[in-house]
Amino acid sequence: MDDKKVKKLKSKGWAVGNAGDFLDLSPAEVRFIELKLALSASLREERKKQEVTQVQLAEILGSSQSRVAKMESGDPSVSIDLLLKALLSLGVSNRAISKIIA
Repeated sequence: MDDKKVKKLKSKGWAVGNAGDFLDLSPAEVRFIELKLALSASLREERKKQEVTQVQLAEILGSSQSRVAKMESGDPSVSIDLLLKALLSLGVSNRAISKIIA
């Protein structure tokens, strides 16, 4: 949100913050969520780049298409290790994963 809009909202008595503020998350929790979302987005991008379907990726992982969809959408029930396993299964290098994390 731009500064002009923030000032206008504050002048009208509104509180302005982000999801971390609203949910009372610690900075570490916010970073953890951002990390999972970055891994999820990268998984979707890599899968599409390689022209692999969700069904095909699910078969590679021994999982289901709906689970892959949850992985790509950033569903909180998906673990980071599953996201990493999926990226590695697509042939993403450790160096590329480290760039995603950074």
